[in-house]
Formats: sequence, structure tokens, C-alpha cells
Amino acid sequence: MSLPTVLVLCTGNSCRSQMAEVLLNHELAGKVRALSAGTKPQPKVADGAIEALKLAGLPTDGLYPKDVDAVMNEDIALVVTVCDNAKESCPIFPKPVRSIHLPFHDPHGEPLESFLKVRDDIRTRLVAAVREALSL
Repeated sequence: MSLPTVLVLCTGNSCRSQMAEVLLNHELAGKVRALSAGTKPQPKVADGAIEALKLAGLPTDGLYPKDVDAVMNEDIALVVTVCDNAKESCPIFPKPVRSIHLPFHDPHGEPLESFLKVRDDIRTRLVAAVREALSL
């Protein structure tokens, strides 16, 4: 049996959506498969996002910004937009996909403390929202 796939979508796929992907895969291991992508991906994942995940003991190997086009053919059960811009420019998927919008502060370019706050906010609000949306 395959796990439902959750796509976390934002603009740059360098901060919030990357942290969300890792947190969902950790917190809901065996229940969902999380992916992340961006509508205009940045060249690399933000150092603050990597550090915030490492400080929580979470894996960061293999993280890189992906364009939403790279995941369009995945069998996605739920799309979560984590920024207003991604919500407005969310692409049309090949088949109807349930989506929820849960915006988070963008810590890009801010001190590590901002990344830690956003990481913890994602862990608290996003994990619960995905559990509820997928009846887990």
C-alpha cells in the first residue's frame, strides 16, 4: 500500500517548504510521504533552514529546491501552500487535488532564531493540519 503524498508548495522552496517536508516526513513517518517544491525555486536551500533542522536532530541530506513542474506527475493526495504567493500562483494539476493554505512567516535573510521559530510553528500547526486534512 502506498502512502498518501503531501506536496508542500511555496515560492522559492528554500526555507518554509523544505522545513515542512522534513518535519512531515519525520512526524508522520509511515503515514504520509511529503515532498516540497516552489513556483520559482531558489538556487539552494537556505543555510538557516538547514541549521534549524539539524538543531532538531532532523536529516538534511539531499535537500534541494525543486520546481513544481518536477512533481506534477506524482500522485498527490494533498497540496499545502505555505505562502500567499504560492497560493495565488498554484498550478493546475493533471487531476483534481485537495489543497489547504497555511501561511508561515518567511525567515529568509533573517537570523537563525527566526528559522527556529518558523520550524517550531510548522511542527505545531502544519503537522496537525495535515493529520486533520487526511484523517490520520
